[in-house]
Amino acid sequence: MPKTQISGRRRAYIRLMKSLMAVSAIVTGALVLFMMAYVLFRGIPNITWELLSTEPSYLSDRIGILPDILNTVYLITASILLVVPLGAGAAVYLTEYAQNKKLVAAIEYAAETLSGIPSIIYGLVGMLFFCQFLKMQTSLLAGALTLVMMNLPTILRTTQESLKTVPQSYREGAFALGAGKWRVIRTVVLPGCIDGILTGCILSVGRILGESAALLFTAGYAHVCSGFLNALSRAGASLTVALYVYAKEQGEFGVAFAIAAILMLLTLLIQLLAGLTGRYFQKRRSL
Repeated sequence: MPKTQISGRRRAYIRLMKSLMAVSAIVTGALVLFMMAYVLFRGIPNITWELLSTEPSYLSDRIGILPDILNTVYLITASILLVVPLGAGAAVYLTEYAQNKKLVAAIEYAAETLSGIPSIIYGLVGMLFFCQFLKMQTSLLAGALTLVMMNLPTILRTTQESLKTVPQSYREGAFALGAGKWRVIRTVVLPGCIDGILTGCILSVGRILGESAALLFTAGYAHVCSGFLNALSRAGASLTVALYVYAKEQGEFGVAFAIAAILMLLTLLIQLLAGLTGRYFQKRRSL
């Protein structure tokens, strides 16, 4: 077979593959943009100050999502305060201290497995363990602890990968100056990988913000305003749970689309914050 004919077929194959990939990219982008535009178009007109700043009142048929906003903030705060020290501490130990490579590999495998488990299974386990076995009942604290289990693999793996990016010469130089192990980690290693830890935190906040299945089992769906400490011991609906309740149980699709638009805008803001954080630390390293 002539070489010109073979090269011609190859060029045709390459053009076909490029065309298929371009069509796939266009279809994917169009679907994402359509969904975003549709949700924002249906939701933004229904966002009012009264909706954002009041509690729901069944006597006057008033709908407000202020308790749901506060509950979401409480869940994010409690979850991040618990998961970051646990995940970052475990990552530091596995990367810097652990000598048993088989144990490290087993824990990493377990973390990767946990990250792929459906959230509704976390909700079932959280309900049985935190709500019933530990007698926390349905509460924001039980929901926050369930979210800690869900996001622990994310913090662990992102922190581990960030720790591995710190050059070994930095550690050796600090050891040569007489610094101890913990001092090297605290003053050299952790500042060098803070961008990865922050990125993991931001990704965890995004997952907490969009979680609903696990919270339906553990946190409940009450719409009551409370202080932070009081709210942790009571049932409360997050924004995603409230969206489900208003759309599925009450048929208030206008309110549901308003909550969906708020969640989408917050998710976009979180992604933007993650990108800006990564760029900031890249520029800081290059200086």
